[in-house]
Amino acid sequence: MNAGGALPPLRDVIARHGLKATKALGQNFLCDEQLLDRIAAIPGDLKGRNLFEVGPGPGGLTRALLRAGANVVAVEQDRRCIPALAELDEFSDGRLRVIEGDALKIGIADVFGDAPCHIVANLPYNIGTALFTRWLESEIWPPQWTSMALMFQREVALRICAAPGSKSYGRLSVLAQWRSTAKIALPVHRSAFTPPPKVMSAVVLIEPSEAPGGIHPKTMARVTAAAFGQRRKMLRQAMKALPGGIEALAAADIASDRRAETLTIAEFIAIARAVEAG
Repeated sequence: MNAGGALPPLRDVIARHGLKATKALGQNFLCDEQLLDRIAAIPGDLKGRNLFEVGPGPGGLTRALLRAGANVVAVEQDRRCIPALAELDEFSDGRLRVIEGDALKIGIADVFGDAPCHIVANLPYNIGTALFTRWLESEIWPPQWTSMALMFQREVALRICAAPGSKSYGRLSVLAQWRSTAKIALPVHRSAFTPPPKVMSAVVLIEPSEAPGGIHPKTMARVTAAAFGQRRKMLRQAMKALPGGIEALAAADIASDRRAETLTIAEFIAIARAVEAG
């Protein structure tokens, strides 16, 4: 990324464009170039790979992804940031495309067709979980994304990677782990952001694994929504919200006096498979 010479410091770009992180858009800017390069390296070698970024803001992570050799499509809803991102174009050797729009309304296939891609993003806090669950619930598996390296609030990151029976284990844990692997790849201190948020953050790496047969993602979504819908309640109460849920527990040989947070991923798979068998 050197077609146009050296890039100005990111803080200078932010100041020149008068950019301030907006709470309403869940923004917090990262300016530490070394940290950004570490985040860009989490998926592995990105040279020549397609990369989908959501919420680039002034382009700190975008710079790092371009330095790593990726072909980047960045979706940004905040039009104030578009001029700052446009400055990266002359330095990108044609490897950057910026789309102004709402990432919740833009699918990966809309951007890359049927080509595979990686997803790397400092997700806006206000839409991060919604985007993540949408990507997890792809009907096509393996999905179009080959990995996701996503920044979350630390609490959310812990939920994604939590083991059964732990304090953080819940619906998001099951959705992330029933046909993927998830691990915290990099903790990020709140002081790394401008302005510093009130909470710590972490980058989670998610990679697809083999999908259990006979289960539609919508079925798993319904099962987990019912099971965790009344957290701390026994399954005999919680699963009433799912048609056939009580019968599925019996078919999967799972005691109805257990609670959702004690079930393993394999047991949730067994319940979903029983629901499918109907």
